[in-house]
Parts: sequence; C-alpha cells; structure tokens
Amino acid sequence: MAKKQFKAESRRLLDMMINSIYTHQEIFLRELISNASDAIDKLCFLSLTDDRVGMTREDFFIRLRADEENRTLTVSDNGIGMTAEELEKNLGVIAKSGTRAFRSEQDAGELEKADLDVIGQFGVGFYSAFMVASEVVVISRAYGSEDANRWESRGTDGYTVTPCRKETVGTDVILTLKPDTEEERYSDYLASWKLKELVKKYSDYVRWPIRMDVETTRKIDTGETDENGVPKMDWETVTEEQTVNSMIPLWQRSRREATDEECIAFYRESFHDSEDPVAVIRVNAEGAVSYRCLLFIPARAPYDFYTREYQPGLRLYSNGVMIMDKCPDLLPDCFRFVRGVVDSPDLSLNISREMLQHDRQLKLIANNLEKKIKAELAKVMENDREKYEKFFAAFGTQLKYGVVADYGMRRELLTDLLVYWSADREKLISLKEYAAVMPESQQYIYYAAADSVQRAARLPQTEQVRARGYDILCFDQDVDEFVAEILGTYEGKQLRNVVSQDLGLESDEEKAEAEKAAEANRALLDFVKDKVGDRVHSVRLSNKLKNHAVCLSSEGEITLEMEKYFHTIPGADTGAMKAVRVLELNAEHPAVRKLDRARTEDPERAAAMAMVLLYQAELAAGLLPEDPAAYGDLVCSLF
Repeated sequence: MAKKQFKAESRRLLDMMINSIYTHQEIFLRELISNASDAIDKLCFLSLTDDRVGMTREDFFIRLRADEENRTLTVSDNGIGMTAEELEKNLGVIAKSGTRAFRSEQDAGELEKADLDVIGQFGVGFYSAFMVASEVVVISRAYGSEDANRWESRGTDGYTVTPCRKETVGTDVILTLKPDTEEERYSDYLASWKLKELVKKYSDYVRWPIRMDVETTRKIDTGETDENGVPKMDWETVTEEQTVNSMIPLWQRSRREATDEECIAFYRESFHDSEDPVAVIRVNAEGAVSYRCLLFIPARAPYDFYTREYQPGLRLYSNGVMIMDKCPDLLPDCFRFVRGVVDSPDLSLNISREMLQHDRQLKLIANNLEKKIKAELAKVMENDREKYEKFFAAFGTQLKYGVVADYGMRRELLTDLLVYWSADREKLISLKEYAAVMPESQQYIYYAAADSVQRAARLPQTEQVRARGYDILCFDQDVDEFVAEILGTYEGKQLRNVVSQDLGLESDEEKAEAEKAAEANRALLDFVKDKVGDRVHSVRLSNKLKNHAVCLSSEGEITLEMEKYFHTIPGADTGAMKAVRVLELNAEHPAVRKLDRARTEDPERAAAMAMVLLYQAELAAGLLPEDPAAYGDLVCSLF
C-alpha cells in the first residue's frame, strides 16, 4: 500500500509534536499507557449495554513487553481497538482525539451516562513515542470485527495502513527504539527496572492492571545435603509476569478502606520522611470542580526548606495519571510545607498534559485547600498543643512571612495560627490567648523584640509595662516586628513596641510632671548629648525605666531590631536603613545622679561616665561596641 502523508498542516507540525511539546522523553510511556487505559474504558463502558462483549472488569489489562534483542517495546491492551478507518482518523490526523470525540458523544447524550473517566483530550500523546522510537507500528483489531489492521510510520515521512491478522480484540503499539548515543540511552527503556520505575512514577494509579515480565530471585532446594544432612539451597533467577501498578490510589478510598495509619505509612514512603506528619487531611469534593486529595502537614522541615533550591508543590493527578510531581499553584506560599496529592478529572491541562492552564477550576481547588489546611492547623493547635508547637518550631517562620507577603493579603488567614513567648506565663501563646486575659485597664497588646525571647523579656523598657501587671509578647525573629506592623491591631487592640512607641501608661498629670523633670534636668541632658555626639539622635529622661539607669530606644518606622536585619542583607543601603537612636536616662537612678554631680565637679570624668552609660545602653539592646578595647579602657579609667 502506498505511503500516506499526515493530514495535519505539515511535517513541521509533527516535528514540533515530537521535539518541542514534551519536556521529558520518558513521558511517552505515560501517554501510551493512558491511551491503552482509554481503549479499555470504552469497551468496559460498552459492556454495560452489550452482552456480546463477554468480558468483566477483571478481564481487562495492559501489558508491557520488552525485546532487547530486537530493541522493541510493546504496549498492548485488550480494549475496544480501532478499524482501518479509525486508524486513519485517529493516527493519520495529528491532534485528532478519539477519546475527546467519545467524551463529547457521552456529554451530548448520544451514549448512556455511566461512571466513565477517560484520560485523553488532545490526540497528540501517541506521537510522543517518536521521541524514543525510530519506527512505530500499531496493530489493532476493533471490537465486533474479524479483521485487523497495521499502521506503520517512521515519523515525518508519512505512514501506511495495511490489513493483517490479530487473534484478539485490542491494540498493540510496537516501538523500535532509536540507537543509543553519547547523550541518550534509549535502551534503558527495555530494562524491566526502568519500566517499573516509570509505571510507578506516572501510571501507578491507572485503574487497569499493567502487567510485565519481571525477573525475580528465589531460593531453591538443590536436592543435595551437607555433611550434617541439611538440604543445600541455591538461588535461581526466574522471569514471572507481575502486575506492577497499584491501580486504586489511597486517596480514592474511604476512611473505612484506608486508615490514618495506612495514610501515614504512604506519606513516609512517598515523601521520604522518617517522622509521622502532624496531621492528615482528606478531601472528597464534588460540585463546580470534582477532586480528591490527601494532604500531610509535616512535623519537621526538610534541610533545604528555607533555601531557594526547595521546590514546593503537590503531586497532581488526572484520573490516576500523574501530571506534575510538584504543582506549586495549588498551595499559597505560606503553606508551601504541605505535602500530598490532588486528583481531579476536571482540570484544564495544556496540550502535553505536563502543565496546567491557569483556570477557574485550579483556583477553586487552591482556595478550598487553603481553608482546609488553616482549619486543620487550628484544630491541632487546640487539641494537641505540644504537637502544634513542634510544628511551629519548624514552620512558624513560614507562616510569619506569609502574613507579611503581598502587603498582608493573608493576615486574616494566618493571624490566629501565630504563637509567641509570653513573658509572664513563660510559654507560647496566641494573640487570642493573650487578649482573652488582658485586664480591663490594659489598652494595648505589648511586645518586645530582641535576638532571643529571654533578652526581650529582660529589656529595660519592659519595666513600666511589667510593673502594671501587663504581659509582654517576646519577639526573637527578624520578621516578627514586620508582622506586628502588618497586623496593626488584634480584636481592636493596637500592638505596641515597648522600645519604640508610646506605651500609653501615663496620666495627664504624670506627663506634666515628666515635662517639668525634663526641663529641670535640661543641663544634664544637653551635657550627655554633647559628649556622645551623633551616636544618638537625642537624649531624654525616661518614663519607662524603674530599676535600670539607661536604655536605648528608637523613633520612627525603623527599630533597632529592624536595623540589625537590614544590615544582614548583602548590598543593602545600611546608611538609609538605620534606626533613629534615643538615649533614655533614669533621673532617679544613683548612677545618673552621680553623673549629674560629676558634670559640675569633674567634667572630664563625667564625659567618660556618659560614654559608659551609652555603651551600657547599646549592650542591653544587643548591640556590640564598635571598639570593645576602647570600651574596656573607658571603664577602667573610672576606677
């Protein structure tokens, strides 16, 4: 029979199908298995209304056969098969999908409705075989026909269709693999281990059994005995046909069919974690978009989680066929630690089925999963606090950055998941728990920031708040103050920084007294400012200090802790990102009174005392002296 040319626009289109659409050549096996599954689906569907089919669900299968000697790989099915006309229509016209037409007929009511989820849509998956094959032969016998036909092609040079014989209904796709090159080892696709690996990766949950010959080693009795009469054993390698796919995914089973223990075992094996997850989330959604998912919240962060190399995302399946190993679009970045799988027949995939089109269905799933994850974390926080705190130690930073990201777009989602160290209760508490026990007289939620919660709790500026019996949240991460800025308020209570903001604890009378004291000590304040110079913006009397002599505060939007953070960023403009420093003195403290007396009696000594107090304030704020040796000499000069 004369060779025919493909009916799509040109050889160039076929060349694009083979070389440009798919990013991984191993995808070819997924595509051929998916086509075989669709063919079986159609015949199984037909058997519901046609008794002549004479087959039950248990009779259907897909078989892989590798012939290393002839370099051929065969993918066979006992599905509905194709006539010569259908071979011409489905394989001779690129992007002509028989499955899509079949689905359209079903949707249009031309076929009786049934539980049928076929996979194919575009009609290009078959041509991925040419990525690894120099020649493709398709031998097919359609259901209801005694005749079979052979479709054969070497790619862009066209194809032939000729009659042939086939004993059974179904289709064989025979690939003759390309010769190996320095860059590509096509012969790997003839190895049973490689085929099993690809089936497990992409087609493990295809609903029909995928069978292939697999070499196994077993112990045999040699028929001999040793000197003690013990039978001698040996090992032999045999080839046995095995089903190499799981067929029914765990997430498609009900809670009665798959326990949490089985789900956890699946998680540890699939995602290579030695620890049980904090929570298991199952979703079976129907409606505008149907999908099932099985999600896991890990207990610990992978070693590379907070690096650019970490790749977040959920495994995405469509009818049991893996589309993407990590689909980041199904999770907001704040929940990038979640692992698991999503399986939906309703997603709009691109032509290669390797990527998603960004459509309404995808957004619906992502929005729903976001709410499910939030609800599960809140449940763990309430019911198993120890487990939640372990989770928060691993991923709390991610939640905090989630609050700050996108100008606080997700602050309402995440706020109640945050926990901070309580200076009074000496344990982690949420903002809700803090607000629940606030005295009626307390107007604000107070926090202090340092490089550790212990240091934050002991900052000199906390004295005034603690003296009133008010609790303080201790911040110990760079991002914490940015979170407070984004949140602004919680349940109508403003968050206030004890170091840089007015604490609102003085009456009008107390403020008036403070102004009088500042004016009375103006000479002292001016003297100290003159001696410390530009190292601080201003010097003033403190209304926060009780037992400490001095502290270093800040004014404006950039705090001392923010300054420290900005200075760790490579290339940052450290001059612009600098806190406006304020040196606060406790006029009632003995050290400050001695300084005031020395100001008139021994100005040189007083200047040294002023510098020592500045150094002390910097140390209390977690700032190291620029010249530690000079600081030590200065202290010694006062003895």
